[in-house]
Parts: sequence; structure tokens; C-alpha cells
Amino acid sequence: MRVTMADVARQAGVSKTTVSRVINTKGEVDGGTAARVRAVIARLGYVPSSGAVGLARGSSRTVGMLVPSLVWPWMGEVLQGVADTVEAADYGLLLFSCNRGAESVERFTTQVSARAFDGLLVVEPANTLDTLVGLHHKGLPVVLIDDRGSHPEDFPSVATTNHEGGASAARHLLADGRRRPLVITGPAHFGCVRDRLAGFSGIMPDARVFEGDFTELSGRLAVEHVLAEGTAIDSVFAHNDICAAGALRALRAAGRSVPDDVAVVGFDDIPLARHTEPPLTTVRQPTRRMGETAARMLLTRLGGASVPERRVVLPTELVVRRSAPLAAAAARIR
Repeated sequence: MRVTMADVARQAGVSKTTVSRVINTKGEVDGGTAARVRAVIARLGYVPSSGAVGLARGSSRTVGMLVPSLVWPWMGEVLQGVADTVEAADYGLLLFSCNRGAESVERFTTQVSARAFDGLLVVEPANTLDTLVGLHHKGLPVVLIDDRGSHPEDFPSVATTNHEGGASAARHLLADGRRRPLVITGPAHFGCVRDRLAGFSGIMPDARVFEGDFTELSGRLAVEHVLAEGTAIDSVFAHNDICAAGALRALRAAGRSVPDDVAVVGFDDIPLARHTEPPLTTVRQPTRRMGETAARMLLTRLGGASVPERRVVLPTELVVRRSAPLAAAAARIR
């Protein structure tokens, strides 16, 4: 059952007007009383409704965005898509990161209680899904930009076709006559990693798999390890472009020619992919479109229209460059 302002007022022993003043920072409220009200809000998990706050102080016309980190390679494109969309609608953007784990989450939930923003976009930080679902069910408009691959069915979200992206990489390598691939994954607890691996393995089930962590170092170490153990490989599928760049570096150091000896395919199509040597064939995630789409969904909800509580899935695209070309597709090589 949703917690109401009346519940907060009753537990705190004050009027609803006093609760409203604390939430909206309007009017004089004794410091001790304000602290007691905020403590009850935190304990009950009260989320003021957008309508109530709008009537009390007007909409903030601000969208919040919660992300795990700002250093993820594709995060900038997602943020740009969000920023372009919310600014075009005359909204501001308030950004929260979870670099400090539980401390960051606590600071963020304080801002939720203070109603510093009207709705929330999320690239899910680790161990926050229950908190986010709770906020959503208590009335805070939330849209998830999903790369972990798991969320409640009634939760609005935007994702991409990771399974098909992995399959397209496998089909491309197979069409080029590659039969001995090395797959360098990200951490196995990510849903996107499981999907990319399942898509690839469905086409090329005998791939040598090395679990990495999306870093350049893990790409280098994977190639070095496989070559040192004497495993013959003729291709590499790395689960992101940073890792693929590390694989390219290790292959070059080992005297292997790319793509003559070993073809390399990455994932994401971040700007780096066009500037590796050779330029990287990769599976493009529509990261900017994901940000734009999620922001439009949230703004639609804030405008009073209903948003289907479902997953919107945007397609990936294989971008062919010189690290893994096909003779038949030479005209497409970029």
C-alpha cells in the first residue's frame, strides 16, 4: 500500500501542512520538527507524488539520472542523448553517480525525499534494483536504461539486442571462414554479457571463452594467455571495444597480423573503434538513441500521459571495418 502524506504526518505528530512545508522547503518549520519529519519520511519510504509537489511549489522541471559511474566508455553517448532530449523540453538534468556505493545511494535517496527532481532515469548501479523498484511503486516516475538484462516485467525500460549482436558477430566471422574464435567476455553477472555470449555461442558453440572485465588489460591478458597455452585462434570477439583494443595490442606484440592471421570484432562502437590500428569491426549499440528514447518516455509520463510498462528494445548493428573485413563486403568497410 502506498505511503501517504497523512501517514507521515500521523507518525511525526504534525499536520499535513507541516509535512508539505518540510518537503517543499517553504515556510518556517522548527529545526527539530523538520528533522523528525525527514526521519519519518526516510523510515516509511514516503515518495511525494508529482502532482502534490507540483501544486505545492510548481514542478521543478528537472529530471534526475542515476548511473554507476561516469567512466564507462559508452556512458557519454547515453548522457548526451538524455541531455539533448530533456533540454529540448526545457527541463534540467540532475546527475547522480554511485562511485561510493551505499553512501552514494543514501545521498541519492535524500534527494528523492526532498523531491529535487520530477522523475528519474537510471543506468542501474549494482545492488540498487530493489530500491528503484520501491521508488517506482511508490509513485516516482522511473525509466531504466537497461544493460544488466534483468528487471521486473512492469518496469519501463530501454535496452538493446545484445543476443542478436553476439550472433551477428559470430555469423560475420563464420562467413569469413573463421572457425577457431576466442571470446573475451565481461563479468558474468551482467545480463548483457550472458546475452552476448549466448548469441555468439548459438552460432559458434566451440569458441574458447575467457572471462574479462571490460578493460583494455583484460583484452591483452586474454590473448596472451591463450597464445601462451598454445591454443590456435583465428578470430577474437571482445564484449566491448576497450577490451578489443587490448586484444589488438597483444596480437601485434605477438607478431600476429590483423586481420590476416586473426580477425577482431568488438562491441559498442565507441569513438575509439574508428581509431584503432586497424580500425575495429564492431557491434554498434544505439547508446545515444537509448538515452533519447528513455528520456522521451519519462517526459511523456511527466506530461501526464501513460507510458507502457514494458521493455523497449532497440536493434544493434554490425559495423564492418578493417580488423575483420569480408571480401564480399568490401564496399561496406569503413
